[in-house]
Amino acid sequence: MPAPDRDFQASEDFVAICADDAAFRAWYDAALPVVYGYVFIRVGGDHALTEELTQQAMVRAIRARATYDGRAKTVAWVCGIARNLLIDHHRRLDREQRSLFRVIVREVEPDHAAGLAERDTLLEALRRLPALQRAAMVLRYLDGLPVRQVAIAIGKSEKATESLLSRGRERFRYMYDRPSDG
Repeated sequence: MPAPDRDFQASEDFVAICADDAAFRAWYDAALPVVYGYVFIRVGGDHALTEELTQQAMVRAIRARATYDGRAKTVAWVCGIARNLLIDHHRRLDREQRSLFRVIVREVEPDHAAGLAERDTLLEALRRLPALQRAAMVLRYLDGLPVRQVAIAIGKSEKATESLLSRGRERFRYMYDRPSDG
């Protein structure tokens, strides 16, 4: 039975493991908890997201088994795939938040010009926040989610989310008081 951290000398070794049902099951059973643990910590303990990303990483590794070059242990290679999936996940979240801001801008219709100027100043201050701070601020203060749900949504711990929100509020106040010149 192969250990999950066995050094394979070439892709053929890993391809052979994947072709043998018993060997693959043994490798998979040993590798899965390692990859799951790697992802779990990085998504702030969100089990559903951890399961999804771990499954995607394992599937991608199996599909790309012929590209495995043996330079790293297979579990490290799969964790690298998981890391790339995490990056993609956060990029996707950032795109979703940006589109959410576009929706918010369209929904806010002030009654007069002063309200319009105020809205623009608020939105400009929000836009100038780093993406993760902006996402946390919107989820917490515009959508009214509790910190715990914000933490799950952005893949951080509650403490890290509270810190992020604190820094976000501080930076938002600074940006609001100093609108950009253009």
